[in-house]
Amino acid sequence: QLQLVESGGGLVQPGGSLRLSCAASGFTLDFYGIGWFRQAPGKEREGVSCMSSSGGSTLYADSVKGRFTISRVNAKNTLYLQMNSLKPEDTADYYCALVRVQGMCVMTATEYDYWGQGTQVTVSS
Repeated sequence: QLQLVESGGGLVQPGGSLRLSCAASGFTLDFYGIGWFRQAPGKEREGVSCMSSSGGSTLYADSVKGRFTISRVNAKNTLYLQMNSLKPEDTADYYCALVRVQGMCVMTATEYDYWGQGTQVTVSS
């Protein structure tokens, strides 16, 4: 069964950190580009970061550059999003996703083939 399961979300104070994990089952992660997206209430889903299947290409949304880091451990079939210096505007549901075609790094949600169920991140004092 193909499944992506996120974890690591929660409530954190501004300036704090969280690490999101996404465990992939039924996939061989090596062949997939990976992405993290988020959706705040009343807003469109937006790309946060992506990484190509080789790990050689990464992209970040301008709003998170220098604060968030995407990574993958193919041997563990797990992808991560390290989030530092969190701001209230980072509050959203966060989703991991996989794209098969060419294992590319893209920030467009419609390109992705598989999605996790999401994990909530709330940044508030």
